[in-house]
Amino acid sequence: MPTTTETFTGFRREAIQFLADLAANNDRSWFTPRKAEFERLLKEPLEAMCVALDERFQAREIPLRADVRSPFRIYRDVRFSKDKSPYKTNVGASFAYTEGHANAGGYFHFQPGEMYIGGGMWHPEPARLAAWRAFVDRGVGLEVLDDAAFVKTFDHVSGDRLTRVPQGFPKDHPRAELLKLKDVTFGRRLSDDEALSPDLPDILAADFAAAVPVFRMLGSLPD
Repeated sequence: MPTTTETFTGFRREAIQFLADLAANNDRSWFTPRKAEFERLLKEPLEAMCVALDERFQAREIPLRADVRSPFRIYRDVRFSKDKSPYKTNVGASFAYTEGHANAGGYFHFQPGEMYIGGGMWHPEPARLAAWRAFVDRGVGLEVLDDAAFVKTFDHVSGDRLTRVPQGFPKDHPRAELLKLKDVTFGRRLSDDEALSPDLPDILAADFAAAVPVFRMLGSLPD
């Protein structure tokens, strides 16, 4: 497994400015001579943050995994996109759920004006989405979405959704909005002070701890 010797001390404010500048100069001629700066300001701190976060996951028995492989690459896949900009204008990392289906997990996003933490199931396979809708229809176990700690920490479960209740369910179903979901996600915005804090691993771990019952509910859905 790849390792990092970096100790996480927080992102510098210059990291936000680097991404803002990248958004205004999204081409290889600008990025290439600044790649070392990107690695110093963003890549290496993000890897170190993930290593530190995994220590918190283990200490708090949070069923998520983080390591230096958790961050997403800065390079965009432009093969099927009309937008040929070569670089993402954010950095982020995903944290796989370790007790059930890998389609559930957590996420961290670092971008000027768009700092947030989230989780859930994003673009689940049709069988998983059908299992979610059957689960919602039965209404058993959904109380975790109303848990006080979860509701206090995160915005309500949301995501891309259908315009109508899917076929097979009554139009006036009491949980119609949950049935319409195509993604089952939750999250909250982070302030810049939180995102730049050396305590960021503790902040993220505390938030994810509040979502453990929801992760377990999503991770238990059958294929």
